[in-house]
Amino acid sequence: MFNEETVQAIREQSHKMEQTGEPTPQVLDFIYEHDLFKLFVPGELGGKMTPLPDALRIFEETAWIDGSLGWLVSIGSGGGFFTSAISPEVSHTLFSNREAVIAGSGFPSGRAKQVEGGFVVSGQWKYCSGSTHATIFTANAVIENETSTASHIRSFIFLPEQVRIHQDWNAFGLKATASHSISVEKEFVPEAMTFDLMQNPFHFHDPIFHYPFVPFAQASFAATAIGIGRHFLEEANHLLEKNRATWATSSPDRVSFVNDKIEEMEHLFNRRVDDFYKIVDDSWAQHLRQQPLTEEGQQQISLKCQETAQAVLRCAGSIFPFLGIQAVMEEAPVNRTWRDLQTACQHTLLIPFREIDITNKD
Repeated sequence: MFNEETVQAIREQSHKMEQTGEPTPQVLDFIYEHDLFKLFVPGELGGKMTPLPDALRIFEETAWIDGSLGWLVSIGSGGGFFTSAISPEVSHTLFSNREAVIAGSGFPSGRAKQVEGGFVVSGQWKYCSGSTHATIFTANAVIENETSTASHIRSFIFLPEQVRIHQDWNAFGLKATASHSISVEKEFVPEAMTFDLMQNPFHFHDPIFHYPFVPFAQASFAATAIGIGRHFLEEANHLLEKNRATWATSSPDRVSFVNDKIEEMEHLFNRRVDDFYKIVDDSWAQHLRQQPLTEEGQQQISLKCQETAQAVLRCAGSIFPFLGIQAVMEEAPVNRTWRDLQTACQHTLLIPFREIDITNKD
């Protein structure tokens, strides 16, 4: 999708982005130029509604270019999923801008009190990727009802001037995603600037809005991990070629061992990736036939996403120890991709929390 010159130009920004902790203006311009934050925004709002299988391959490709770029694209574009739950009038105001993108959190760590015309909200939310360039913030809060012990969760939309960004993203990977905490203190939010994904009114009817949200999110993250993993394998091969002559002289068996290890992991990687796209593509085709995905079918997709991410992670982990001292230098591309992959695969939605077999499947 993106030409070699573009890929190289972005990768030349990677080290600088790691140092600053956020994407450069040039990388953001690339995202805006290709509407990568608007993959799931309806055409009426200036978006480019993209079928899920196509979007996943875009996530993979952008993550292959640079891990932080891929993460920001998958997270940022995923915010378009909310447009169906927000009134068209509000969505038009929020999303029509060329640079419109959401940063936020799904964890209900806020509190809201209903008042006339809306809510007063306070809270702090962690890991809000894209916080420094977001034009919209969303966060979940528990609505406190003074007359009842009952409470429920609702999503709230904040404008940048309502939000304080806490510069606390200090992870060793995906450094340029600006995944900082945000907080608000007794901010008034009009009723129209709230929504409830559990009772989605479907103001827009593109098929993506009716696809189950959790498998959608898991597939997006898994595709991002695939892209980072593919870049890691390329960098491992580059490092092997760079050191082939030296290693052959100092340790004659080393070149063939590392080469065989990379080839073995590439084979496993490609099998798992093919399996991943097959199950997601098949589920999308079923969805388009208006055949609802069963609970069991959704669980199979979820497990496949987790299996794929863990397989990619283990492929990289099986190779990394044999790449030599150069691989532990933070400025080395193979090191950055390894760190980005560890970080991406740490997301809760990609962890099965049980032992899985990723190798003995055909």
